[in-house]
Amino acid sequence: METHEQQRFYFLYEQHLTNLTLQGKRPATIDAYSRAVRRISAYFDCCPDNLSTDDLKRYFADLIASHSWSTVKLDRNGLQFFYRYVLNQH
Repeated sequence: METHEQQRFYFLYEQHLTNLTLQGKRPATIDAYSRAVRRISAYFDCCPDNLSTDDLKRYFADLIASHSWSTVKLDRNGLQFFYRYVLNQH
């Protein structure tokens, strides 16, 4: 990730953590949801706000093949939270 994109990621990631805390999520949920954002950012080496629907489909197809179903569901929920409360997208 380029420097400016890394800075954007850190800014959005901090907002994500803040929103999780403000909504009273438990520490385990905060850990799982924040891991989802870090994992997809590492997978594409970019900030998750730049991903297309096709990117997300490809990511989850690969995740299903390599991880447990519970991990897939946690990542889905974490990313839904990120898009809804950080990016204000539904």
